[in-house]
Amino acid sequence: MTAAIRLGVNIDHVATVRNARGGAHPDPVEAARLAVQAGADGITAHLREDRRHIRDADLRRLRHEIKAPLNMEMAATDEMLAMALDLLPHACCIVPERREELTTEGGLDVAGHEASLAGPVQKLAAAGVRVSLFVDPDPLQIAAAARIGAQVVELHTGAYAEGRAGELERLHAAARQALALGLEVHAGHGLTYENVGPVAAIEGLSELNIGHFLIGQAIFDGLAAVVVEMKHRIALGAAAGRGAGV
Repeated sequence: MTAAIRLGVNIDHVATVRNARGGAHPDPVEAARLAVQAGADGITAHLREDRRHIRDADLRRLRHEIKAPLNMEMAATDEMLAMALDLLPHACCIVPERREELTTEGGLDVAGHEASLAGPVQKLAAAGVRVSLFVDPDPLQIAAAARIGAQVVELHTGAYAEGRAGELERLHAAARQALALGLEVHAGHGLTYENVGPVAAIEGLSELNIGHFLIGQAIFDGLAAVVVEMKHRIALGAAAGRGAGV
């Protein structure tokens, strides 16, 4: 029986709302707790250089208070590597980061920075942290991820979510390549109720990480309800893919 696709809930933007007033409410750790109670399989949080949403203390509380895998998104900087090696989350997803961007705008250029990325990847793996690289569905990037020892690639679905022609086919091809190289395949960015199904149908996909849409929709429906609904949409998409022989 095929394993169900895991849902990682990114709680960054609960912290964005909290930081707008500078207080303690709403608490991203409480949001993580509610998400896990509703069926989330893990929690994702991105510690950015400028601490625009998640803060160091949030990560420490998530690591010690939430009984679900923690996926720390991070840039491959000395500061973030030191934090990850101290915290030892279940997984680290290395992403590109520019201070001026509103959100992560594309995949990591692994092929262009193999030498500088190999060290952090190897140090995290040696510490028992599962290492993922956030990449565009590009054969060169996936091959490079395998060469430097990543265990997982997370496929950037942003162009697909924007409706760019041919992107779903690129995602399928990227997943096939990654699996053939022994990599686990995750995906995320810009996914909603309406567009998640075809991504969930990708053969061999293990995990989806979704944040902005879930936190935004939770304003109207409540966080538990949107986690339940998203898991339902993912399951429908995966079943449709199996039925169509995708």
